[in-house]
Order: sequence, then C-alpha cells, then structure tokens
Amino acid sequence: MTMRNLGLSIYPDHSNSEEDKKYLLLGHKYGFKRIFMSMLEVNDSVSKIKSRYRQIIDFGNDLGYQTFLDVSPRIFKQLNISYSDLSFFNDLHVSGIRLDQAFDGATEAMLSYNKYNLIIELNMSNNVDYLNNIISYQANLPYIYGCHNFYPQVGTGLPYNFFVKCSQRFKQFGIHSAAFVASENGQIGPWDVNDGLPTLEKDRRLPIETQAKHLFASGLIDDVIIGNAYASESELAALSHVNRYQLEFKINFLKSVNEIEKKITLIPQHFRRGDLNEMVIRSTMPRVTYHETPNPPHDNLQEFKRGDVLVGNDNFGIYKNELQIVLKPHKEFRKNKVGQIDPGELFLLDFIQPWSKFRFQQ
Repeated sequence: MTMRNLGLSIYPDHSNSEEDKKYLLLGHKYGFKRIFMSMLEVNDSVSKIKSRYRQIIDFGNDLGYQTFLDVSPRIFKQLNISYSDLSFFNDLHVSGIRLDQAFDGATEAMLSYNKYNLIIELNMSNNVDYLNNIISYQANLPYIYGCHNFYPQVGTGLPYNFFVKCSQRFKQFGIHSAAFVASENGQIGPWDVNDGLPTLEKDRRLPIETQAKHLFASGLIDDVIIGNAYASESELAALSHVNRYQLEFKINFLKSVNEIEKKITLIPQHFRRGDLNEMVIRSTMPRVTYHETPNPPHDNLQEFKRGDVLVGNDNFGIYKNELQIVLKPHKEFRKNKVGQIDPGELFLLDFIQPWSKFRFQQ
C-alpha cells in the first residue's frame, strides 16, 4: 500500500487567481498534497494559457503540492500538442496529466515513457479492459496512476458495486488511485451544473469526512480529492482529521458512561476477532487489559440496536470489559450500553471484516 493523501481542485478558467492562492494556502495548512486542475474548458492562446496556469501551479509547487492537469484528445489537438512531445506540460511544471478520455492503449503506454517523467493518470471509471490493453503495450507502470471521474449532475455518480469493479482492475496491479468527494460549500466546477462533484452517488450528500472514510475503507483508493471549489475551512479541517488507514467511528457516549468504559472505548487499538459472528463485532483484548477493573451494570435492560457500543459488565464473568458493536438487535443484561455510533456512519460497519482494525473518536 502506498501512502494516502488528500487533494483539492481548482479551476483557473472559472476562478480568481488570488482566491485560488488563498485556497491552496488553506489546504497546505491542513496537510493537503494534491491539486486536480481541469484544462478541459480552455479557449485562450497557448501563451496566455501557459502564463495563467503556470503562475498558480508554481505557487502550489512551492507549497509542496503535486498538480495533475485533466486533459483530453481535444485539448491536444486544440493546442497543437504532439503525443510524442509533452514539453507543453513540462513547461507548466505539473507532476502529471490525467487523460479524461481513452486513446488506443499504445499511445498511453508510449506517453508513460515521456522524457520529463510526467505521471500519466488514467480514467478509472470504466469497467472495461482499457488498463490491460495499455499494460500489454509494456507501459511504464511506476508512471501510471488512476483517478476516477466526478459527477456534477445529481443521480449520475457511480453505484458502489460498479466503483469496486472498476477500481479492482487498477489495484490488482498496485497502481496509485484517486477518487473525489463533494464539498457542501463549493460552487465552482468545470461546467455550469454543480450538484457537488463526488465519484460515488451514495456519498453526494454525506458529510465530507464520511465520504472520505467510505473511500479509504474500500481499500481501493489512495488519494481523496475534493471535486468542487472552494471547500470551507471546517471541511478541510474535518478531512485532515480522518484516519486514512483504519476506520475511526464517531461515537456519541451516553451520559451514564463511566470512566473505565470511556478508556476501553477510546484508548485501545481495536480489532475484530477473526472468528466472526453475525450479532456483534467483538474487540476482546480490553477484557484482558482491564480484567481486574470493576464495571457495575447500567443501561443493560433495553434491546440493543445496530450501532450501539457495548461493554461487558461485572455480571459477565470472563467477558467483563469486552467491547462489542451491535450488528443485530438483541437483549443481554450482562452488557452495558456506553454509546452509539453516529447514525450517518452506520453503513461503514459493513467494512469491518475479520481482523479489521478500528478506533473511536468522541
């Protein structure tokens, strides 16, 4: 697995350069590392395009960003760029170019050997043999990345199962991958329709940090990029706090939770037992660590619901202080309810497999 990064998007043909710079500075403050920049809408002369784009790209480079330009065959033709000479993009000081549309396989493979070591990023949002075709032409794999599309029109984003099939084609080769989340605040995108710019339709209206958790939890995405500009500072901050390598559930504690239960919930590195069951996710190590610590019964007589977080009480013998997350409703007086997972994150429980690591954040 490669290191996972956060990214943001800017649209120089639809925005003000000073506002773009402020946004990049804000992203830098919160640890963002990638810039997605669309060139699909350019209509100026080559010299004007170079001047406008290079100014903001250099500003981002100085802050430590990698910039990827979104291009298509039409742009190559419009700007008279040869596939055998990528000096136009090298002159812009970008890290790579994203090919929004497919060529013939041989072209992409040849592009990956460009003398400027520019990364060639492929469109991941098609479940076809596109990538295998490119690889069959002996592409330079370390310089091949993948990045999904975003979908400005509500209802048109990818369904999750299709997203998985598309993404697995890339991950089987260990190719660095990216996908988009939507800002509730951002009003700028490449087109005149902007209902948010996510990759997954299910994520369109979710809090931005939940969208990112979903993509990272899939195990198929390395970089999460905000599709629309400009995300609010609170959204950037929320994304910066997302654990990119394991699920970290938001928990709402009951007022009656005691100190030992808070410790059991928030301190250990939790993992699901390998011998799973359908009723609860079991984290059993806390019962070993805290086996001598008393935990009197409370909130133990109701029916527990999916997403409730439980800790075994003093009546549970060897299972005292074991932590569990409810998957199926049940009653058990030997368990205390200590809180519940945030309702918007309940669907993420499906990603906790045998031996999956997870944590909680209050």
